[in-house]
Amino acid sequence: QVQLVESGGGLVQAGGSLRLSCAASGLTFSRSAMGWFRQAPGKEREFVAAISWSGASIRVGNSVKGRFTVSRDNAKNTVYLQMNSLKPEDTAVYFCAAQLTAIASTLTSAGLYSYWGQGTQVTVSA
Repeated sequence: QVQLVESGGGLVQAGGSLRLSCAASGLTFSRSAMGWFRQAPGKEREFVAAISWSGASIRVGNSVKGRFTVSRDNAKNTVYLQMNSLKPEDTAVYFCAAQLTAIASTLTSAGLYSYWGQGTQVTVSA
């Protein structure tokens, strides 16, 4: 049974930082593309960041480029999202996603992921 458990969300002031973690179990993490998405109330789920097997390939969404970065620790089966210079418009529920892939890939479409965490709330106050 695959489980993805996000943590690290919370309330932060604009300009602050947070680091989200996603602990994975029940899958071959080192052969899984990992991604972060977010969804604000009344909006569609939005791509935030993706990372390939070893972390050699990373993609970040345009709205967070230069402020957010993604990393992973395969020894700990954990992927991270470092969020800096947070803005009120970053407020959303952040989801971790995983997908086993035949080759090292970065997947930016939510539809390509089979496994999802329950999400963690990030609220940025002005």
